[in-house]
Amino acid sequence: MKSRSGPELPADRKPIAIVETLTKLYGKDFTSTNTPADRAGLLQEAEQRLKARLEGGDEQAGFLLGQLYFEQGLYEEARALFEQMKDKDPRALYQLAVMDYDGLGAEENHERAVAYMHKVATFNTPEAQPLKYTALYNLGWAYLEGFGVRHSDTEAERMWLLAADDGNPKASVKAQSALGMFYCRPDSLDLKKSFFWHSEACGNGSVESQAALGVMYLHGQGIRRDTWSAFQCLKEAAERGSVYAQGHLVAFYYSRKMYSRAAELASRIAKDNIPLTSGASDRLPENTSRAVAIALFHYGRCLYRGVGVEQNKDEAKQCFSKAAHLAPEVAAELQMDMIYGRI
Repeated sequence: MKSRSGPELPADRKPIAIVETLTKLYGKDFTSTNTPADRAGLLQEAEQRLKARLEGGDEQAGFLLGQLYFEQGLYEEARALFEQMKDKDPRALYQLAVMDYDGLGAEENHERAVAYMHKVATFNTPEAQPLKYTALYNLGWAYLEGFGVRHSDTEAERMWLLAADDGNPKASVKAQSALGMFYCRPDSLDLKKSFFWHSEACGNGSVESQAALGVMYLHGQGIRRDTWSAFQCLKEAAERGSVYAQGHLVAFYYSRKMYSRAAELASRIAKDNIPLTSGASDRLPENTSRAVAIALFHYGRCLYRGVGVEQNKDEAKQCFSKAAHLAPEVAAELQMDMIYGRI
């Protein structure tokens, strides 16, 4: 959810899919990508058509043209158009906030980006509603990180509660999931609230919250312990691509002596998800690093013991070392479990 430089702003860089929108508007396939020349020609045609409509007074064409420039990396041209319509079109204002955060077409200006996001959140037109939820979600991260605004847990929580809109599936599901995370933090701990919001987000399709629910069910956090529900959540989230769920599912299999399944899944995680260079832990989100470390350590145990996989103590030691590099505290805890015969 976060980048190392601050909150991921925005969660969705493209309020509309410009090429698909142009295809619908003109009944011509602007999505063709047969060759770079074909695509360049189509985009040039789209630009000419939009300019003609803009000259005819079509304000919608102005935003589409700005978005076309934005997606082609022509940020100064995009900014000029968005500036002209920012007081009337929340989409243009939103994109300006994006550009100010990332320094696209001008120098970074995080304070102004926050101000623009706040203004987007005040638009009350029906077409602006989805963008309003996204702006509120991004503001929550800005306040939590103190990025472009003074840090405030209270304001972060308030922004996310507004964006989550009582679990409305059409609101920001990311905000619902963020609240689940927020209430797991030591400074704002409330596991019952965390379970509630992860449940809402999961019901609305969040794989991140589905994985979190699996762990909460497994350990009885915010809810009565339920091993079957834990397994179902972790398994489905893992199948949907959650590395966090996959790591915890490896530990689940291992603890139940399903060594072949544990080794198979852990081996796949090791091959697919680990940057095997120095600084790897800096490029993975914290929860993902921890989950991969869990998987690696248990894979190392399988290799060392020769259970579920052919014994290979040298490779096992490499797995332990990688786990310690990714998440030292996790590896230390698991090492103590190993010493005392718990794994």
